[in-house]
Amino acid sequence: MTYLQALVLALIQGITEWLPISSSAHLILFPALAGWPDQGLAFDVAVHVGSLMAVLLYFRADIAAMARDWGRSLVTRRLAGEARLAWAVLFATIPVGLAGLAFKEQVEGVMRDPHVLAWALIGFGVLLWGADRWGRRVRTERQLTWKDVAVIGCAQALALIPGTSRSGITMTAGLAVGWTREAAARFSFLLAIPVIVLAGGLDAVDVVRGEAGQPLSLLAVGFLASALSAYLCIWAFLAWIRRIGMGPFVIYRIALGLLLLAVF
Repeated sequence: MTYLQALVLALIQGITEWLPISSSAHLILFPALAGWPDQGLAFDVAVHVGSLMAVLLYFRADIAAMARDWGRSLVTRRLAGEARLAWAVLFATIPVGLAGLAFKEQVEGVMRDPHVLAWALIGFGVLLWGADRWGRRVRTERQLTWKDVAVIGCAQALALIPGTSRSGITMTAGLAVGWTREAAARFSFLLAIPVIVLAGGLDAVDVVRGEAGQPLSLLAVGFLASALSAYLCIWAFLAWIRRIGMGPFVIYRIALGLLLLAVF
């Protein structure tokens, strides 16, 4: 990898991780179409850690309150303050964790086919449009029910299919159960924290066992570029989503899916 390639891939990761357009699809396809070498597992870990730092920084006040009230709930056995939201994030992570362990080989193998990416982009894009079009959009994540948590958690497990988009499918589920666009996006971003920690932790173990693959300077470029672009993306998305809706992202997903079908 060159420093330019590292910068471009880190920016792609930082932006597409939070938009409902599938970061995995872009990170698989862009190097392939550009003829770039595989970036390696260590680089993937670096850019995902950068994205994690961005969401932790952006939601630092919410996360601190959630951690404090979650700890109190263990002692008092009462869901006061942000404890309910904290438990919701933890419970909604269980389905994707179990599915990831059960289907790890398939996800890293046959599911990375361009046709799978294309149909996932199109199919789940249509679902996103439907949820945004017909969802009631009257509740926030702080009015969640445990049924909401189950629906969103199970939906997130589908994000293991490349091209689905973890943020896209969780926002789709949030809109489908009646949440506002902003609430669905905020919960999706908070829900990414344990997912990135779990997935990044497993990859980090593999990196420690093997070779780093890339010099530390390239990893640093990836980390910093991913963190900065991810933070700006989160800020912009939450600021604009009420006005622009999901339409532009649906159109992009379908167009990209059709392009992939035409090319491959």
